[in-house]
Amino acid sequence: MKNSQNIKEQVKMIGMDFGSTTSSAMIAVAGVGMNSVTGRMAFSAPEIVYRSNVEFTPFRGAEIDASAIAELLDTWLEKGDNIFSGGVIITGLAALQQNSVHIAALIKERIGQAVIATVDDPNLESWLAFMGCAALLSRHFKNETLVNLDIGGGTTNPAAGQNGQVKTTGCFYIGARHFQFEPGTYRLINISEYGYSMLSHIGVTNEIGDTLGVDILNKILDLYIEALKAIARGSLAFFESDIGQRLCQTSFILPPNVDSPLITFSGGVGELIYKITENEPIPSTTFYGDLGIDLAKRIISDPFFSKQITTIRPENMGRATVYGLTLHNTEISGATLFLPDTSALPLNDVPIVARLSMSCDLSDLLNSISVVAQRSGKACIQMLPVTDSEGGALPASLQQIKTLGDRINQALATLTIDLPLVILVPGNFGKALGNYATDWGKSSAKLMIIDEIPDRNAQFVNIGSPYRGVVPVSFYGIY
Repeated sequence: MKNSQNIKEQVKMIGMDFGSTTSSAMIAVAGVGMNSVTGRMAFSAPEIVYRSNVEFTPFRGAEIDASAIAELLDTWLEKGDNIFSGGVIITGLAALQQNSVHIAALIKERIGQAVIATVDDPNLESWLAFMGCAALLSRHFKNETLVNLDIGGGTTNPAAGQNGQVKTTGCFYIGARHFQFEPGTYRLINISEYGYSMLSHIGVTNEIGDTLGVDILNKILDLYIEALKAIARGSLAFFESDIGQRLCQTSFILPPNVDSPLITFSGGVGELIYKITENEPIPSTTFYGDLGIDLAKRIISDPFFSKQITTIRPENMGRATVYGLTLHNTEISGATLFLPDTSALPLNDVPIVARLSMSCDLSDLLNSISVVAQRSGKACIQMLPVTDSEGGALPASLQQIKTLGDRINQALATLTIDLPLVILVPGNFGKALGNYATDWGKSSAKLMIIDEIPDRNAQFVNIGSPYRGVVPVSFYGIY
C-alpha cells in the first residue's frame, strides 16, 4: 500500500474472505491525495476501522449456505457504506462447492466493483497472503528470499518474495479440513476427495464413521510435513509422484539461485503455530473439527521449520489474506486519465491480453489489438516502462509518448473494434497519450487510458467508478 501526504479525502476499502473453515471481513479507511515526494496520486497509510468476528463458513450439507452468507454480508456491510474498492475471495474447499458461483453473484449484487476470486484464481490468495502477512518483514530482510506458507482448511498457498515484492506463487490441496471430525474426537464425519487420495497413498481404507488411530493420524501428518517441506524448499520431486500430482493445483518454483529461504506462516494453521510458540492458550483437540491443531504442533516440532518459527514472526497471521485483500489489492490511478466516456465505468473482469513495452512497434500493437478484436466485451493492454541496463524504469519522454500514441492510432484505424479497450500506463501521461492515440478526439474508438499503474503479472483487471478525478484499479488472476 502506498504512503502519501497532503491527503484531503478519505475512502473506504473492504475485504472479505470465505475459506474452508472460517470467514471474516475487514474495512479500512485511507486518504487519497498527492504524494509530496513522488508527486503521484496515492493512498495514505490505511487505518483498520472494522474487523469482523471470525465465523465458521456456513454450509448446508455439501454446499455453502447462501442464506447464511447473505446474513453475514448484511452484517458486515452495515459497517461500511460508500465503498471505494472491495475484494472478496472464496477459497479452499468452499470454492470447490458447486454453488460458489452463486455466492459470488450474491456478493457482486452488493458490491458491484468488488474483485471476486474463487478456485479459478488460486494464486491471488497466495499473493494476498504474502502481502498481508510478510511484505513488511520481507522489506526488512531485503537481500533474502522469503517464502510465506498460507495454510488453511483446504489449501496451502505459497508465495516467494524479495524486498516486499512477490516473485512466484503456487497452490496445493494441503489443508487441515480434508479430514473432518466430531469436535473433541478423531471420529470421521467427512473426508474430501483429496483426503481419500491421501488415505489410499498411505495404504488405509478408513471411511466416515471410523475413528482414526494414532498410527494412521501420524502417517497423514507425516505426508503433510513431507509435502510442506518440498514446497518450502522448491523441490519438485515430491510433486512428480502420483500423490504429489494429485495435491498440486498450481506448481511453485523458487526464484533462481535460492536454496535456503526464510519461511513464515499464515492462515488458520499459521495463526495456531505462532500462538503455540508464544504459549498462548489454544483450543482442545480437534476443536475446529479438523487437523489444524495437530498439524500446527507437528510443524513446530519439525527441525526444518522450528528454528524459523522461533526467530522470525510476521506482522499478521490468521487474517493475512483478508488483510492483504483489503489493503493491497487496489491501486489508485493518477489524475491525468483519458476517459472520454465515464459512463462506461465501472468495468469489471477485463482480460489483460498483452503486456507491451512503451517502445513497442506497430506490429506488436496490431497483434495485440487483433486479439482484442476477436474477443467480445472488453480487453486491456498493459504498457511497461522502458528500462535502463540495470532494469530500472526510465521516465517516458514526450517523443516516446507521441510515437506510442501515433502507433496506437494507426493500429486502431487498421483493426476497427467496437468494444472498450483499456490501456494501463506506468507514468502520469494518460491524457496526453489518449489525445495522440485518438488524433485529438477524431477517432471513434472506445479507448480508456489509465495512468500511474504499476506492473502486475495478472490476467484480469477491474476499473472502478471515478472518484475526485481518479479511479481504483484492482488486479486478479495473479501468476
